[in-house]
Amino acid sequence: MKENKNYNQALSTLVTVFFFWGFIAASNGVFIPFCKTYFQIDQFQSQLVDFAFYGAYYFGALILFILSNSKGKDIMNMWGYKNGIIYGLLLSCLGAVAMYPAVLGANPGDSDVFYYVLGALFIVGLGFSLQQTAANPFAVSLGAPEKGAHRLNLAGGVNSLGTTIGPIVVALILFGTTPKSGSELNEMITNGEISLSTIQMLYIAVGGLFLAAAALFYFSKKLPQAKDNSQFLKAPKAQKALLFMTIVLVGCFYLIFDQYRGEPNNDTILNLTLLSLITVIGTLLISNKLAKQDKDSWGAMQYPQLVLGMLAIFTYVGVEVTIQSNLGELLKVNLGNGLNPIGLPSMSDSEIAPLISMYWGGLMIGRWAGAIAVFNPVGKLKTWLYILVPYVAFGVVLFVNFISGFDVSTLFWFVICVGIQIVGFFAGKEKPALTLKIFGFLGIAAMLVGLFTTGNIALFAFLSGGLFCSIMWPSIFALSIQGLGKYTSQGSSFLVMMILGGAIIPPLQGKLADIMDIHSSYWIAVICFVYLAFFAHRVGNILNNKQ
Repeated sequence: MKENKNYNQALSTLVTVFFFWGFIAASNGVFIPFCKTYFQIDQFQSQLVDFAFYGAYYFGALILFILSNSKGKDIMNMWGYKNGIIYGLLLSCLGAVAMYPAVLGANPGDSDVFYYVLGALFIVGLGFSLQQTAANPFAVSLGAPEKGAHRLNLAGGVNSLGTTIGPIVVALILFGTTPKSGSELNEMITNGEISLSTIQMLYIAVGGLFLAAAALFYFSKKLPQAKDNSQFLKAPKAQKALLFMTIVLVGCFYLIFDQYRGEPNNDTILNLTLLSLITVIGTLLISNKLAKQDKDSWGAMQYPQLVLGMLAIFTYVGVEVTIQSNLGELLKVNLGNGLNPIGLPSMSDSEIAPLISMYWGGLMIGRWAGAIAVFNPVGKLKTWLYILVPYVAFGVVLFVNFISGFDVSTLFWFVICVGIQIVGFFAGKEKPALTLKIFGFLGIAAMLVGLFTTGNIALFAFLSGGLFCSIMWPSIFALSIQGLGKYTSQGSSFLVMMILGGAIIPPLQGKLADIMDIHSSYWIAVICFVYLAFFAHRVGNILNNKQ
């Protein structure tokens, strides 16, 4: 398939979908602390926003796999990637519109309404699951196969632009252009000056954009349907393992939600959340062990690099999301002396938006650098682009915050973190295992600095988590599917399911924050980065031994 003008235009249309994903996902970083304040809920409950949103990814991918497995045909391939994206956009539109009745008539402290919000977000996430399942292979199909990864990096860069803008836009809609203290916000919420009607209007607008994008895809004659002609391979034993895991997860979170009908027991909730985590890890590792004994009917799960990669995607999405989802609370907490746990002045919901934007901007910086190869630079030009593009992306983050009226002077010193990321990028030598290992260790170091220092050093350390996560997804994906042969497509589907990590790890950290303190809860992020570094080392050895 040759690249041509039509396909370039098609790619331009496609990246709008990637922008939506980033915009909505990142805006949760502002929405979560607002929900905690408005609904008067604990930190664990606030993290259920991530549970609903990212859990939907898992359920959407699982349903597609089960349907395909029962029919012996890839459902998404039967639809065509274009139609898959359209169906996903319409489903997300339904979820966005559902937000209106979900919060209708809600009052501050009305925690029951919060669960209706979670339901609407779950539907939006289901739509995103369909879109993501279709959009990634669709992007690969729009041109030469060898440049497919570069097109995905380009789309990822646009996605990250959405993550940078999302928190700023949502903060402006909720709180206006003037930063407000915590007491001012509470008073405005009590007086009805800040209400969920703004959220209603925001999601109605978002729903309209989803509908417009669906129409754009449907009526565009320059967008091919695109299908994968590879054979769908059944994996009934893998299906049974995933269904068992799902039943346990549903049971755990049913009991957790039931706890909040009365006086919640922190230990019970923590134990159930840990059980859900152990279930995911145990199911995947035991499945791979059984598959080694008898490969029949296990499909891609017979490959250790794939199973370890599923756990790596689970961990990566979990740590990427949990750092920023709990960051608002870390910055808001007042220890009684006007300072938060890292020794900076305690902030309000309206003051954290630039920092959430900077965190997600870190992912944009890395992904823009990863997209450079799309333009085929060579020699010194390539080297200079890898140095300059991250700083250009950093400048975009500062500019977006500046024109929004936020003080960006605090963010200037983040330029040092960007420099460390560039050094790590060159040290990785474009080798997935080495790159992932380096950035895994950088993530460990950043979280430890955040835990053992105070002030802006600690703040920038936590914010740099976004920088060091930025290149992990393509590295994990490349290592996990290497050597899968005819099971490559199925393995990719299993990896997408593991976005589930964003649904479990943030609530786990949230409950640890409720029991201990929000600062100490960031040891969760350290453990996650340790596993990612281990994965890079272990799978690198597995693949080298097979060559």
